[in-house]
Amino acid sequence: MQTESKTIILDAIQIEHKVRRIAYQIYETNIDESCIVLAGIHQNGYVFAEKLATYLEKISTLHVILCRVDIDKNKPESAIQTSLTPDQYKHKSLVLVDDVLNSGKVLMYAVRHFLDVPLKQFKTAVLINRNHKRYPVKADFKGLSLSTSLQEHVEVDFDRKEVYLS
Repeated sequence: MQTESKTIILDAIQIEHKVRRIAYQIYETNIDESCIVLAGIHQNGYVFAEKLATYLEKISTLHVILCRVDIDKNKPESAIQTSLTPDQYKHKSLVLVDDVLNSGKVLMYAVRHFLDVPLKQFKTAVLINRNHKRYPVKADFKGLSLSTSLQEHVEVDFDRKEVYLS
């Protein structure tokens, strides 16, 4: 049996630094806003959004509203559900949050979902940007840009507070 080797590319301290830096960038971009919506793609994207919200509440007077985006990452073209109604994020500044940007497919379909509602501003944030985009979507805020091969896998483990490359 062959064991899969994992290389830690970010440890707990480095993750916290990236989260704090992105929170400051989001705040600077929304300095004139009173409220912001952080829409985290379910599971790790939502956990990342919660961490950003914690920092934003420490460093700013922004009222942060969290929204969970439920999307099937294997079939992102299927129906998307959110924990907020469109009226709750209408005319607000919204940041779509995910842990890793691979090809851009999931982020692209999630972006498309929010385009039906008028927003003040729409940005995207990812902890890791892998630079393998097949779709015309970019991360406005990113923790780390990482050039990897297509065979390599990036895993964010917020419980262990580490990011792995395998």
